[in-house]
Amino acid sequence: MISARHVSPRQIAAGLALIAGILLFIFPPSGLEPRAAKAAALAVIAVGFWATAALPEHVTAVGFFTLCMLFGVAPANVVFGGFESTALWLVFGGLVIGMAMRHTGLGERVAGGLVRYCASGYGAAIGGLLVISLVLGFLMPSSLGRVTLLMPIAVALAGRLDFESGSNGRIGMVLAVNFGVHVPTFTILPANIPNMVLVGAMEKHYGLTPLYGEYLLLHFPVLGLLKTAMIFGLILWLFPDRVKAGPHAEARTAGKLTADQRNLALVLTLSLAFWVTDFLHHISPAWISLAAGLFCLIPATRMLPPNGFNAIGFSGLFFVAGIMGLGAMVADTGLGDALIGALLKVLPLAPDQPAGNFAVLGFVATILNPITTLPGVPAVLTPLAQQMADATGLPLKTVLMTQVLGFSTILLPYVSAPLVVGMQLGGEPLRHATRLCLWLTVPSILILWPIDYLWWHLLGWI
Repeated sequence: MISARHVSPRQIAAGLALIAGILLFIFPPSGLEPRAAKAAALAVIAVGFWATAALPEHVTAVGFFTLCMLFGVAPANVVFGGFESTALWLVFGGLVIGMAMRHTGLGERVAGGLVRYCASGYGAAIGGLLVISLVLGFLMPSSLGRVTLLMPIAVALAGRLDFESGSNGRIGMVLAVNFGVHVPTFTILPANIPNMVLVGAMEKHYGLTPLYGEYLLLHFPVLGLLKTAMIFGLILWLFPDRVKAGPHAEARTAGKLTADQRNLALVLTLSLAFWVTDFLHHISPAWISLAAGLFCLIPATRMLPPNGFNAIGFSGLFFVAGIMGLGAMVADTGLGDALIGALLKVLPLAPDQPAGNFAVLGFVATILNPITTLPGVPAVLTPLAQQMADATGLPLKTVLMTQVLGFSTILLPYVSAPLVVGMQLGGEPLRHATRLCLWLTVPSILILWPIDYLWWHLLGWI
């Protein structure tokens, strides 16, 4: 039996989420459809347990699946739709590739080439990983693919610099890649799933298609470059450390690549080439990742140890599927539409308050992402954009683009599959990503949003 003095704050928070969910289930709000009320109750419980990590994330995911089906909240094809998603199979391929890079030693070899630069200081290591991660956003269309490619290198580099597992240095380097490949690249049109969901919804509902350069100019200077600089500063502040490795770390890079390392390097080069040229062949990054993973799984290639398949962390796959199932459930039951409809009735939107409208619209998109997950934000908000444009007097395209403020301001990492997967590939607890998310949210809203408003005004969007 657990005594009261051993109950942690996160367990208390999870217990409160459980109680709130049960109360929502028993006493549903008036005006909410029965299925939407059940979905709200289950979302509160799932979000509460994922946010607090009171249970392992995959256990919460399995619990979410079970309760959905037991209480008939949504059809099986919706609840378990995450297992059919390309994101999950991109993750699977990434896990196999990461294991292959560790087994063959290729990750360490690539990392060894970076030691000379990074050994000059911890800040140089963090900054270098952030820059590489951001630049790769222009080349690879998937943040999951990018984190799959870079995380094994970051982990190996941390080892070369004598940062042990759990040390601030290793945590900082894992976070630099994890956030660098994902958060600033919401400003690069084809680089993330929510961006493409937004584009697809705009085309479907309004016949509008944002241009690549137009989207980049509007978002990249502030939410891309300045946010990258903010991430850099926060990592150095929250996870301070210093490089202890000296020239001995460099010496270990000598020698030719082994045959296995050359073969894996060829597979990764071909994968990168297909990822970069997806606009030509239209093959999903997930199937490219899966093909690379399949090659590594073949015993004759010697890319993995004999029991390599059994060592793959399948718990992460259940977590990703659970997150996607939550977003699909919210959309399928109409819960998302009901929440936004209620918000529109109380939000302080007025035609003569452009700055206030900008902030409110960004806030709506931000608070929605823990409920719908990031890809669900544009799916829910885009159909309602015309109503919000009428209420604010802002152009429709301006209202649509404020969604980027919201899904690039990540309150908790569980709403984003790449952040979750990146921490698992990096071998560090998700709570460190949660800490960085929370610290990044406040200056993003208080500093970057006002700068972004002025930038939009200068460009004539407001």
